[in-house]
Amino acid sequence: MVYVADLAGTRHVFADLKTLMAAATPFRSGDQLAGLAAASAEQRVAARYALADLPLKRFLEDLVVPYAEDEVTRLIVDSHDTAAFAPISHLTVGGFREWLLSNETGAVQLSALAPGVTPEMAAAVSKLMRNQDLIAVARKITATSAFRTTLGLPGRLAVRLQPNHPTDDRRGIAASILDGLLMGCGDAVIGINPATDNVETARILLELVDDLRLRLEIPTQSCVLTHVTNTLELIRLGVPVDLTFQSIAGTEAANRGFGVDLALLREAHDATLGLGRNPLAGNVMYFETGQGSALSSGAHHGVDQQTLEARAYAVARPFRPLLVNTVVGFIGPEYLYDGKQITRAGLEDHFCGKLLGLPMGVDVCYTNHAAADQDDMDDLLTLLGVAGVNFVMGVPGADDVMLNYQSTSFHDALYIRDVLGLMPAPEFEAWLAKVGLLDDAGRVVEAGGAQQRLLEQLGDG
Repeated sequence: MVYVADLAGTRHVFADLKTLMAAATPFRSGDQLAGLAAASAEQRVAARYALADLPLKRFLEDLVVPYAEDEVTRLIVDSHDTAAFAPISHLTVGGFREWLLSNETGAVQLSALAPGVTPEMAAAVSKLMRNQDLIAVARKITATSAFRTTLGLPGRLAVRLQPNHPTDDRRGIAASILDGLLMGCGDAVIGINPATDNVETARILLELVDDLRLRLEIPTQSCVLTHVTNTLELIRLGVPVDLTFQSIAGTEAANRGFGVDLALLREAHDATLGLGRNPLAGNVMYFETGQGSALSSGAHHGVDQQTLEARAYAVARPFRPLLVNTVVGFIGPEYLYDGKQITRAGLEDHFCGKLLGLPMGVDVCYTNHAAADQDDMDDLLTLLGVAGVNFVMGVPGADDVMLNYQSTSFHDALYIRDVLGLMPAPEFEAWLAKVGLLDDAGRVVEAGGAQQRLLEQLGDG
């Protein structure tokens, strides 16, 4: 179907919906690299006019990736909840934006709506929004999940403690974990990216973290971010697996590039759930995403990277994950060139994920060859804190010495909790108070006997 917009005496023609969506997207280097970006600012505005007038129902008929060619498209179409969609089914994309921003639309309505929103609808409305719109709507949405800690509650911000080490040295990883715990981090998960991705390394690291957790009685969960097939083997071997991790993308072909499909994810989910380590909530999956992953594997079908990112959230949604994390600036400047593009992408991803009902976190990060710096990350971290992000990363010194990229530190987590009056997950907050790591105002103590007592409790092990 062809889409047309007249602007200032010029007729702009868009060959199909995916072309219109790409042209309406705020400029970013990945779409330019793919030859999908608007040819001019005028064309971008024209595309937004046309997109604003598009009925939301059109997204159920005009598919950006063909149904017959892609299992992600089939998942989106076949799982769409028409009853949940009914309250907005008469709206255009522009009308949907106004509905989302209305004072009459609150957390209850947005939670009920989530199963009726397709990722393409979420992506489309985000393209019409300023940054403040993305923040204002995301802040209204509560998307909770739970394991040993409850994540996503209003007024709280959790942190993934990320103690990576370039040689997977156990003592180095343990030191980083203790450093993070002593600064109030680790309530989302203690999650390690292994330098050597194999079953034996993952086993050693999972047993290390589980031992620390049990000895210190820490209410948190652990994860080694190894491939899902390795985790299935770990489960078979009886290793203490809390969460199964996997990177996912928005097309079947891109997921094949990660070595997965929906059937494998279902197998892993069922196996992890069957361990019974999270009997109450059933949230046992950890997914990571990032704009540009489908393009980088040549699996984007001519669709812009932000729309495909939203489609990755459709992959995650049926599995009721504990954590979904967009690693927003990790792929590099070929896809998000500078701090401005990274900031915009982080706010888009958080908004779209929460609108689709997911417990969203953001790895506020950049690679060293991007035109960004830590001031940009401070800005994005603060904006996400205002927007109600579920969790962020805690990396020693904000510098991941294994993955070689820049993220947010334990100190950054303390900053954002302090300036916005946010607290850790309630179970983790109670543990921090119990071991003497919180002062009377609920802030992490800077020094004192609690640190020494924890170290003594661990001993030489």
